[in-house]
Amino acid sequence: MERTTEAAAESHRRWAGTANAEQAAVWDGPAGAHRVKHAEQDDAEVARHHELFRAATAIGTGDRVLDVGCGSGRSARDAARAAAPGEVLAVDLSARMLERARRLSDAEGLRNLAYEQVDAQVHAFPAARFDLAISRFGAMFFADPAAAFANIGRALRPAGRLVLLTWQSRERNEWASAVRTALVPGEGLPPLATGPNPFSLADEIAVTEVLGRAGFEVESFADVHEPVYYGRDADDACSVVLGLRSTNTLLTGMDAAGAERARERLRDMLRAHDTGEGVFFDSRAWIITAHRR
Repeated sequence: MERTTEAAAESHRRWAGTANAEQAAVWDGPAGAHRVKHAEQDDAEVARHHELFRAATAIGTGDRVLDVGCGSGRSARDAARAAAPGEVLAVDLSARMLERARRLSDAEGLRNLAYEQVDAQVHAFPAARFDLAISRFGAMFFADPAAAFANIGRALRPAGRLVLLTWQSRERNEWASAVRTALVPGEGLPPLATGPNPFSLADEIAVTEVLGRAGFEVESFADVHEPVYYGRDADDACSVVLGLRSTNTLLTGMDAAGAERARERLRDMLRAHDTGEGVFFDSRAWIITAHRR
């Protein structure tokens, strides 16, 4: 616990005063560490979404691709294979996830793929360098989305494409409420924080406006209705969920007996979602396609 606290403090110091300081400290700290610890589950969680997203990117031979919020690099590696002999630049806030991404890319012998730890909202990408920008659940956490997408747009050639995979509203995503409801039944869900959150790009009208102000023309919102995977069984899923910062925050606010009862409710809920082939929750997402004007 002490090592985790020190790492979080160091992350806050590193990103203090930057455009996305709060999100950067989270993803370059505990959230990134949790994703790397449960890396296999993390990739499997949205595997069905990923295949639809990969098809929608329609990356062609020789394309130059910018992957924003690449995490451990699954989308970037697929892009590199599809684009060869083109090139991919993949960026993220998390040093730990980028370290894992580099290891996996090296193991696969991908030489047309580079990673950088930068804030895509403000980083000075080469102007008009890329044919398309992609982001798989990585674009919802900008402090100023219009500024971020305008910055990404400047990195695209004229008419360059943008393809995003984002969550629809919290109400349409069972995974977003099931854990909290199990831990604190009867309390309801707290209001979503204003600003960056997983559902900040859920509203079609608002997203179209934001992208329009950033110089993009939206082409489509494709509905993705696929389950998310939380683990091989209830015990596996429980290990993942108990490592989440949001779960720990709720449990630390309880006395010992209350916390144990909450954990048992959590286990019961996860058992109820165990299909025999894994623990799954319902979800809805958008694949948003647009192009630079």
